[in-house]
Formats: sequence, C-alpha cells, structure tokens
Amino acid sequence: MAQQWDHLVERHSILTVVVGSRAFGLATAGSDTDRRGVYVAPTEDFWRLSKPPAHLEGPLPEQFAWEVERFCELALAANPNLLEVLHSPLVEHRTPLGTELLELAPAFLSRRVHQTFGRYAQTQFAKARAARERDGEPRWKPVVHLLRLLTSGSALLETGTLRTDVGDDRDRLLAVRRGELSWEEVEVWRDRLTERIDRALEHSPLPEQPDAARVEDWLVSVRRRALRTPRAPRTADQIAGTPTGAAPMLGE
Repeated sequence: MAQQWDHLVERHSILTVVVGSRAFGLATAGSDTDRRGVYVAPTEDFWRLSKPPAHLEGPLPEQFAWEVERFCELALAANPNLLEVLHSPLVEHRTPLGTELLELAPAFLSRRVHQTFGRYAQTQFAKARAARERDGEPRWKPVVHLLRLLTSGSALLETGTLRTDVGDDRDRLLAVRRGELSWEEVEVWRDRLTERIDRALEHSPLPEQPDAARVEDWLVSVRRRALRTPRAPRTADQIAGTPTGAAPMLGE
C-alpha cells in the first residue's frame, strides 16, 4: 500500500541525506547506504478524509522519510535520528525549503538531548547486558551505536553543536564491532561516557527547551506555500488512502 504514496518522496522531498555508518565515519566495505529525508505533502491533501502518511519507507532500499510536520514534532522532542538528519554532512538533495530547514536546525536543540541520547543509551545497555548473560555475547553493532550516541550527546551538551562523525574514536569503535574488546572494557568506557554526559548537562550552553514557536512559524509558512505547489493527479489507489503511522524512536 505504501507504494501509492511514493510520489510524495519522489516529487515533494525537500531534503535527503545519508545517515548511519557512512555519516558517522564508521563505514566498512559492506555498509549499507541509509537515506533519510523530509517531504512536504501538498496542503490540500490534508483536507481529505484520508490524510497523507506521517512517514514512508522507500522507494529506494534503506530509505525512510518523514512528512515535515511529523519531522518537526520528533526533532523538537530531541529524537537523535531526526537531529542527525539535520546535521549529516552527506546531503544528497535539498530544495530552498530544505535549506530553510537546515538553517532552522539550532531551534530544535535543547537540554532534552540528555534524556534522549543518554537515558536511552543506558536503557539499551541494560538490554545488551541481559542478552550477554542469556546468550554469552551481545550483538556488538548496537553496542557501538550506543557508545557513539553517548559520545555525540556529551559533545552536544558541552558545545551546543551536534557532530555526527566519530573522529578519533573510529578505530576503537570498529574494534568493539568486531568483538575485539571485552565486555568489561566496554562497560568501563560506557561508565566514563555516562559520567561525562551527566557533567555536561549542568553547564550546557543549550537552552532548557527548543524554540518551538520559531519552528511552528516556519511550518505554518510551509503549509501556506504548499498551497501554491502544483500537485500530481491522484490515482484510484491514492484516493483509497493509507493509515498514518508513528515513526519509531530510534529505528534503523
């Protein structure tokens, strides 16, 4: 059913970036190309009983996109996936609206990242520890993601700037992925990063809350401008509609 909405990604995308290992500096020969993007559904489509979907998978492999309103909601909540879209160095496509969204990126940042980066990582580490106790060894790739998330969140709270590339941590993180560090060594690293992100919160230059009013003003302007955007004729399948779903917190 989602294919009937592919035109929203193909014709109405305002931003498409590459995220994941290629943006983080952790790509290997077998790494996928994970694309994330933002599309603006024509305003008139929201006047119908069947609303445009809040997010879509595809049409390319490993591609996922959010409708602009849902994107703003999740980014204001400091969802790491969405914030990393706004700060990926690998921009494949952007329109003038996409440029405006990227320029708006600082408005989404707040001290909420302590919860979404730090607390989420802690919760997932507990699950990885349970998996290790049950199976003898955790899945190392998600553990790498959690270490990277703690590092990125700490630096963001310290500096007010989100950097996706892992920099000097690359070799050690890849060693974790290959299972070359013991679980005890990983836990020591995790504990240091946890202390760092907690310390960073106290003196962070980030505001307590994001600038939701500024984001909302921009979103309203986008809806107004989308009224003037030529819209492709709807097919019978599109008229049938699809249910609107909710995007996962940290799905990859």
